[in-house]
Amino acid sequence: LGRAGGMAAAGLGGGDFSDLREIKKQLLSVAERSRERGLQHSGKWASELAFALDPLPLSELPPPPALTEEDARDLDAYTLAKSYFDLKEYDRAAYFLRGCKSQKAYFLYMYSRYLSGEKKKDDETVDSLGPLEKGQVKNEALRELRVELSKKHKARELDGFGLYLYGVVLRKLDLVKEAIDVFVEAAHVLPLHWGAWLELCNLITDKEMLKFLSLPDTWMKEFFLAHIYTELQLIEEALQKYQSLIDAGFSKSTYIISQIAVAYHNIRDIDKALSIFNELRKQDPYRIENMDTFSNLLYVRSMKPELSYLAHNLCEIDKYRVETCCVIGNYYSLRSQHEKAALYFQRALKLNPRYLGAWTLMGHEYMEMKNTSAAIQAYRHAIEVNKRDYRAWYGLGQTYEILKMPFYCLYYYRRAHQLRPNDSRMLVALGECYEKLNQLVEAKKCYWRAYAVGDVEKMALVKLAKLHEQLNESEQAAQCYIKYIQDIYSCGEIVEHLEVSTAFRYLAQYYFKCKLWDEASACAQKCCAFNDTREEGKALLRQILQLRNQGETSSTDTAAPFFLPASLSANNTPTRRVSPLNLSSVTP
Repeated sequence: LGRAGGMAAAGLGGGDFSDLREIKKQLLSVAERSRERGLQHSGKWASELAFALDPLPLSELPPPPALTEEDARDLDAYTLAKSYFDLKEYDRAAYFLRGCKSQKAYFLYMYSRYLSGEKKKDDETVDSLGPLEKGQVKNEALRELRVELSKKHKARELDGFGLYLYGVVLRKLDLVKEAIDVFVEAAHVLPLHWGAWLELCNLITDKEMLKFLSLPDTWMKEFFLAHIYTELQLIEEALQKYQSLIDAGFSKSTYIISQIAVAYHNIRDIDKALSIFNELRKQDPYRIENMDTFSNLLYVRSMKPELSYLAHNLCEIDKYRVETCCVIGNYYSLRSQHEKAALYFQRALKLNPRYLGAWTLMGHEYMEMKNTSAAIQAYRHAIEVNKRDYRAWYGLGQTYEILKMPFYCLYYYRRAHQLRPNDSRMLVALGECYEKLNQLVEAKKCYWRAYAVGDVEKMALVKLAKLHEQLNESEQAAQCYIKYIQDIYSCGEIVEHLEVSTAFRYLAQYYFKCKLWDEASACAQKCCAFNDTREEGKALLRQILQLRNQGETSSTDTAAPFFLPASLSANNTPTRRVSPLNLSSVTP
């Protein structure tokens, strides 16, 4: 009966949002059913989504679920056990539910046993070990639960909620393939239960896996796809999905607004993400979820007063929430109090050892404190929790870079790059690795690609130019420096003067060598504007003046200074190379 009841609940096909009233009914009904079974997060998700839709008149409210004979028989035991369950007395709840046959009571019986095991495991973890030693403690109940649930599964006696619990047990036992199959089955049987979809999101690691899943054709699939696209860093697709959901009538949903903010955070569109988070805080001022992501954005922008306000505000709402601890950790990190920051990230992990963001952020703090072995351990934990966390892979690459182990670096940066193919920081890091390993052709490819995908830190062209310099490819080096200067001046902000002056110095010498006096003197004059190249600029200007007075004419067969004809590049004599190291010794 559980199956039949589940199927009827998802009437509308995929992407069909024409009947929002029907969807609202379904959401209210599944929220109630989730709460009856102690699945608070799924209940909350459905309630939040229902709240975003227009209220229903009394005549259209969904009726309470019909009771069967079995339900009536188990009602007393269920009512008593549910009250114990709500007070987190899981063993006590399970004791009174033994032998119950109805779907609802059986689920609560199994779920109580599962949560009892989880609670004991977490208590054990907190008592015996610091957060970096986690992983040795197991939930003892899992194996028994798996045996009992698999018998029921074979006999096809599990409803959508039962299948969800079976999947969770399999995932906890690291039986990923079996877990995915069971969650897909759960989504077919009860498409409205968000928990099953969310578990699938955590198990699918790439787009290929997604293609091979046969998912039910229901409107819930749209929410699932938008979520998984965000997780897989397919942000364009995710934003399109969320936009279409907003257009379908979910414009007031705080869940969707927060997901869009997270998506913009993932593509590092920081201003957009910040403005959406500020809007979200106006609508839902006591919200704590995703506020750690908001604090990451404030941290990147070095917005101390705003981050301080957020930390104090969340502390007032609930100081023992994982997100609050992460926000406070970020606040201390921004103030360069790294020990204190690490302490708060550890506190977050005591509250929830599977909390991904805290492991990664703790790794960053240990890096700041020069504690590389602890950093490596923290990043590895982050990857254990979620293999898709590019920041942890990137962090491991940086750690091994400090330890001067370029082969290891290469592996970790490659993994980070696979997860974020269009992130220039990964590409520049890869290029540096190849350079250290003397694979200059690979390095050039990486730097060029970093420039092509939109270089965040505007460093790729300089590094590429220096590589060309090393390889005596002066023409290409000049091209790169010209592009770099155009880039810097077009974005209207002058970043580190060091590299701009390097570029002008190289171009001045290059044009001088090619006897393009006008261009050379223009670049030399630019050099005079920077402390570290002023003397060289002046010397070059004097030389140009001398040569002009001696009657050396400028080469006239060049049309533009940007592209030099082969006739000139053929007899290029290598100029005196100024290695980038000399620059750091010159104090500006």
